Amino acid sequence: MILFPPAATPRLIVKIGSALLVDGAGAVRRDWLAGVASDIAERARAGQQVAVVSSGAIALGARRLNLPKGGRACLEDAQAAAACGQIALAGVWAELLAAEGLTAAQMLVTLDDLEDRRRYLNASATLDRLLTLGVVPVINENDSVATEEIRFGDNDRLAARVAQAAGAGGVILLSDIDGLYDRNPADPAAQHIARVERIDAAIEAMADSRSASGMGSGGMVSKIAAARIAASAGCDLAIVSGRCEHPLSVPARHTMFVAVAGASAHKAWLAGGLTAKGRVTIDAGAVRALRSGASLLAAGVTAITGRFERGDVLEIDGPDGRTMARGLSEYPAPDAARIMGLGRDAQEAALGYTPRSAMVHRDHLVLL
Repeated sequence: MILFPPAATPRLIVKIGSALLVDGAGAVRRDWLAGVASDIAERARAGQQVAVVSSGAIALGARRLNLPKGGRACLEDAQAAAACGQIALAGVWAELLAAEGLTAAQMLVTLDDLEDRRRYLNASATLDRLLTLGVVPVINENDSVATEEIRFGDNDRLAARVAQAAGAGGVILLSDIDGLYDRNPADPAAQHIARVERIDAAIEAMADSRSASGMGSGGMVSKIAAARIAASAGCDLAIVSGRCEHPLSVPARHTMFVAVAGASAHKAWLAGGLTAKGRVTIDAGAVRALRSGASLLAAGVTAITGRFERGDVLEIDGPDGRTMARGLSEYPAPDAARIMGLGRDAQEAALGYTPRSAMVHRDHLVLL
């Protein structure tokens, strides 16, 4: 049985890595990609809406510009390669999907587009409308303008964030590896992990941050991070080998990361975020309170870092230094620092105005 059949998954996100889409010489693997387009068309005829997160722009552009190291020698090379390769990549997708009777649309996004709540909602609305119209959105990070500080850096996490924005039920990461192993798969003793119910420290320890091909920017670390984002939105994610013809139409060995119960759209967006404007550390009592469903009170905060305003995203660390929650601050950083560790009666004297009910309200807080 194929993964994420149309009857069970009305909306699907497929991510294709550079090593599958581009050959060693930097040319598009057209025959293989035509098979993928055929697979998408078959799913579309069965009623499934499919969006594609496509890598390959930098690799394609690097070949055209004769850039060293696949266009990744420096940020400027990557930006130039992306600008050149993106138009070629979009053209190939449009041509191959048109041959199957499908219309392609291009969407280029940056990290900020999906981290800023208003822009995220705009992107979500555009995706929804395109998919409803039967169009196949082809999505990539806008690497020509992204910087090292403000970028996804890999399309695995982008695919998971797109799935969240699109309200998809499944994500397929087509890769040059058939899933997660308990150690480096080059080790003959490595064991394949078919199903992951919960991403914990043991699962994260199995990951390798390197891209096996050297052509892309992601490794297993980014794929597990993507699975965590997808799971928080109630979306299953599968890592599947794309080293076969028609990879979306044939059963293949894979690792399935099973989603947890879906949070509200607002809290799923919070949980899936990759950036934060500030960080607060809390004591053990506050950790217990948050886990019981309470808001974060200033009295339980032991440290604050960052420059943030009211409404900005904060990461919340426990006494052990591990991030255990994310939420929206009810105070700007200077005021938050003034009331850190104080009970409610002392907060008004420190602030000079009536304090809010919490530093992070439970309605705007999600546990990780």
